[in-house]
Amino acid sequence: MVSGLPDLRYLKGVGPKRAEALREEGIAGYEDLLYVLPFRWEDRRAFAYVSEVKPGGPPATLAVEVVSARLIRTRRRSFTIFRATLADESGSITALFFNQPFLQRVFVPGARIVVFGAAKPERKAGRKTGGVLVLENPDYERLADDDDLRIHTGRIVPVYRKLGPLGSKALRSAIAGVLAELTDGDLGEIVPAEVLKRHGLPPRKEALIDVHFPPPATRIADLEARATPAQRALAFEEIYVLQLALAERRRGAEATVRTAHYEIGDALRAKLAHLLPFRLTAAQQRVLREIGADLRKPHPMNRLLQGDVGSGKTIVALLTLLVAVENGYQAALMAPTEILADQHARNVLKIFRDAGYPAVVSVLTGSQRSAARRRSLEDIATGRAQLVVGTHALFESGVEFKRLGLVVVDEQHRFGVRQRAALAAKGDRPDLLVMTATPIPRSLALTIYGDLDLSVIDELPPGRTPVTTLVRAESDRERVYSGIRKEVAAGRQVYVVVPLVEETATSDLKAATAFAAHLRKHVFPKLAIGLLHGRLKSEEKDRVMAEFVRGAIQILVATTVVEVGVDVPNATVMVIEHAERFGLSQLHQLRGRVGRGAARSYCVLMEGAESDSQAARARLRTMEKVRDGFAIAEKDLELRGPGAVFGTHQHGLTDLQFLGVILRDPGLLEDAREAAVATAKAGNARQILDGLTGPWRRRLALGDVL
Repeated sequence: MVSGLPDLRYLKGVGPKRAEALREEGIAGYEDLLYVLPFRWEDRRAFAYVSEVKPGGPPATLAVEVVSARLIRTRRRSFTIFRATLADESGSITALFFNQPFLQRVFVPGARIVVFGAAKPERKAGRKTGGVLVLENPDYERLADDDDLRIHTGRIVPVYRKLGPLGSKALRSAIAGVLAELTDGDLGEIVPAEVLKRHGLPPRKEALIDVHFPPPATRIADLEARATPAQRALAFEEIYVLQLALAERRRGAEATVRTAHYEIGDALRAKLAHLLPFRLTAAQQRVLREIGADLRKPHPMNRLLQGDVGSGKTIVALLTLLVAVENGYQAALMAPTEILADQHARNVLKIFRDAGYPAVVSVLTGSQRSAARRRSLEDIATGRAQLVVGTHALFESGVEFKRLGLVVVDEQHRFGVRQRAALAAKGDRPDLLVMTATPIPRSLALTIYGDLDLSVIDELPPGRTPVTTLVRAESDRERVYSGIRKEVAAGRQVYVVVPLVEETATSDLKAATAFAAHLRKHVFPKLAIGLLHGRLKSEEKDRVMAEFVRGAIQILVATTVVEVGVDVPNATVMVIEHAERFGLSQLHQLRGRVGRGAARSYCVLMEGAESDSQAARARLRTMEKVRDGFAIAEKDLELRGPGAVFGTHQHGLTDLQFLGVILRDPGLLEDAREAAVATAKAGNARQILDGLTGPWRRRLALGDVL
């Protein structure tokens, strides 16, 4: 923890207003600020002469003297231009700063300044003005300012994402100010010193200093690969703390004695097998055996069920739910959206109806009409409802179960740990099964979900049609539309996914409402086109999806609300507009909406017209070649981080800043996990966790671990 340091309000460059704004961003103290880490670094070590600077060339670091400077007030009095002429022994250059009149006190004639920026020819009224080169808003450092010396220039410089009102330079100064104030006693260790020494890692204070302001000999390539000793030390700390917290959570769960008692005999197995019109895969059977073993243990089940899109997780969940029902308990299935909850309820009822199974199923969602909601609440409270399917409405106050024995949470990453616990609290220590269709590399799953046992369905049922994925540019649009017409003429249906609901002045992304109107009027005037997005009322969403399911809608234009949605086996084409703006895992989830019938299916990834990124194009090409969701997820995690994949705000434990280190160096992950396990076995985990302050305490509290 940080001790003996003044409030952030008194830090140079922050002040009361900025401190309050930072507090709103979750930065309440010095330790919080130290864990605002750079997202990249710039090499500003090599100095150049002014004469070497070329227009359009790379940014350069210049040590110059101020020759002259003046503030220009434009006709718009709120807009100012500060113009300074800077020179070294080889020549002069002009620096322009916009709306920074205070620079009159910095760029005074004779002052020695270091600037960093890219040069361009000066323009006036749209015309070049000869050979005059300018630097627009360069980073600068006045060499007489000893407090700031060699922070912004002349070294490897950290670059931060804007945080509230503080841009990168302001954050750099503030963090440098914190580090300058630190003494050896201010920042205690989290990972025991002997553990750090055993693994050749620097102490916490040294690691934080070096990750923000790397030593002169550091290679930029090592920083970008997150491979420096400082980065490895902070990655180790991250995994160590997370594993300690999860070990404590698991210890508490294993100390809980189950109240539910299950009999799973041959008669029950035969009865459940009779419900299914198909044979389970070997992977599904293996997972059911693992769940059965859990249900016989003395403590409640806490298991994560992982499986790719279409692998058959829902059937496994249903059979597990029915084990509870057949043993006289209520069972609950919680889905992240009403569309998915309704789909689950319909599928369950159809299976029961076809097999003549008599269980009573109730549905509870937020948009239910009052009478239907009252009926559901009464059925749940009296125990008449044996299986309850719903959304987050299930764990709201006023929902009382008579004898809740088992909870299944679908798409678990869309619910926080606290939300899971709130539903589990509706019963007396019920068993918990959480499912995700977001494939996660096993090592990472064990790290993030270390309080849960892990099951993986790694086999697709027979008969699933592989989806052909194609990347297409804007110039291929007519060819894509022609393919859509052929599929619809053959009686098939099509999804078109767009990233926005309505057009905005600042975005050129295809908007759902406008794009649907364009397709109706100009492209497919004779076809039935529907529109689905998250802002529609639930009743309207249900109506649109029902029409699509029965074939009344031939082309459904939708936002990512269809990522988890109703199965439509007749849908054989999915076109994703501006595909480069989506993560790979999300594209894979969307792709899973098609290929659910016997007909050949296609996923067409349309690149936006403005997309010229080679990296973006390479990412999309990955989708053409790779069908394995686990391989795709690993690549996505490496490129975008876990917050984008799992939903950081929903699951605080996935806010890992050093995921790149973990993925590239699984050995470090194992070392940190083993060290945490050893600490937990020695009985020291709670003492370390109770001593955490600042960002770590908030992150673990968000995950409901502390």
